[in-house]
Amino acid sequence: MTFWSYFWLLVWWFVFISYLIVLFHVFADIFRDRELGGGWKAVWIVVLLLVPFLGLLVYLIARGQGMGERQFARAQGERAEADRYIQDVAGRSNPAEQISSAKALLDSGAITQAEFDQLKSKALA
Repeated sequence: MTFWSYFWLLVWWFVFISYLIVLFHVFADIFRDRELGGGWKAVWIVVLLLVPFLGLLVYLIARGQGMGERQFARAQGERAEADRYIQDVAGRSNPAEQISSAKALLDSGAITQAEFDQLKSKALA
C-alpha cells in the first residue's frame, strides 16, 4: 500500500467515527427529550435504523436547534446542581454549624460524649 492509500483510509475512518459520534448524540437526544412523545421517538429510531445517513441529516435539520437548546439547558441544570452542592458543602464548613449538628446528634443519642468532643475539636481546629 502507498502513502495515499493509508492517508485516505485514515480520512475515511475519521469520517466514520465522526458519523458514529453524531449518531450517538442524536440517539441520546431522542431518548432524553421529554417533549417528544413515545410514538415519535419510535418513528425517529426506525428512520435512523433504516436510512441512517439520510435520517441523521433530516433529524439535524428538523430538530438540530432544539437539540442544542436542550443540551444547553441540561448543562445549566447540572451547573446549578454543582453550585448548590458546593454551597451546601461550604455551609457545613462553618464551625458553629458543625458543633450545633454534633450537639443535636449527642442530644438524640446517636453519638457518645467522647465522639462529640472529638467532632468539636475537629470543628475548632
